[in-house]
Amino acid sequence: MPAKQPKRRRLWLGDGSFVRLRPTHRNHVWSHDFVMDRTADGRAFRMLTIVDEYTHECLAIDVSRKLTSEDVLERLSDLFVRKGGEGMR
Repeated sequence: MPAKQPKRRRLWLGDGSFVRLRPTHRNHVWSHDFVMDRTADGRAFRMLTIVDEYTHECLAIDVSRKLTSEDVLERLSDLFVRKGGEGMR
């Protein structure tokens, strides 16, 4: 039987570490991730997914062969304009 893993309390250790936020309301904490896959002919593509941690609602999925930091900033800016004030306390 594998050993029980300890609970995660901090996201980063050392100087400048911060505590992992637990969402308390809609639009409080968003998470994002990059997912990579390949088509049937072997060509790679990437997906940027952004999820509201409180409601588990998928806020955006961007699919492209190449996603740049500008693409991420553009999508986040759009989401802040559309959803930023909604539910904020």
